[in-house]
Amino acid sequence: MTAHHPLPPECRVPRVELDITAELDLSRLSEVGAVLDRVLSLHPAEVVIDLSGCRHLDAAAIGLLFDVQRRMTRRGGVLTLRDPHPRIRRILDTARPDQPLPVAGGTPHPPSRGDAVGAGPARPALGRARVVTRS
Repeated sequence: MTAHHPLPPECRVPRVELDITAELDLSRLSEVGAVLDRVLSLHPAEVVIDLSGCRHLDAAAIGLLFDVQRRMTRRGGVLTLRDPHPRIRRILDTARPDQPLPVAGGTPHPPSRGDAVGAGPARPALGRARVVTRS
């Protein structure tokens, strides 16, 4: 379950979710970094990066994640990593023990597109992107 955070006035979207579906290393860093820059330009209150499909992070990728966390924190936002592989989680836990990256387990189900209009309170729009890199 993802915590709901009040939107700071400068936030344009409540949450953006990204799936990292391949190894995240130096060879893919510029592509993923560009996507994250575009996501952060939306000023989201929360960015969730799903790492369940990622089996490897190198030092450059870990640095990128900490940079995203720093940028989100500066804006009053939250970065959450979802379902990292246990080995990746151990690496992240030891990378900067003084500033751990928030990690959540489980994958929430997105709202159904078939929900009836007017069937309840309006839900805010959520962004979702799948980052697929090519070797």
